[in-house]
Amino acid sequence: MKSPLATAKSSATAKSSAAHVLLWSLFVCGLAAGTASGAVLDGTAKSVATYAGIGVSLLAGSRIAKKPRIRAFLSTPPVLWFLFLFNGGVAAICCFTMDGAQGIMAAAGMGLVSLGAAGGLVAGRRKQPAPPATNPAGA
Repeated sequence: MKSPLATAKSSATAKSSAAHVLLWSLFVCGLAAGTASGAVLDGTAKSVATYAGIGVSLLAGSRIAKKPRIRAFLSTPPVLWFLFLFNGGVAAICCFTMDGAQGIMAAAGMGLVSLGAAGGLVAGRRKQPAPPATNPAGA
């Protein structure tokens, strides 16, 4: 017979797993609605589905990014360098290839992500501990 503590622990694990699957499902469905609604819908329905999908994916993605394992992964230097360089390059390409307000907004958004990653790189560099001082006298 299981103890009440073990039963409560397994119930909490099941709830956590269900919440995790729900968040990832909402994130993926939001991305799909935000990007693929044009192939299925027209007019106002297309705009509503696109913006609703963007909102759902942003909310779910921000909740996912707060998880400790994801946060630790996103703050590693290789990931920050990738985000900085890739998003900076996409911002530059958007600036030169897209016209009007859409190009400006795309370049500004990607540039902000790139600057955020650069800020993470700088902050991580400041946090690194100094190497231990050696005693030249050998004592």
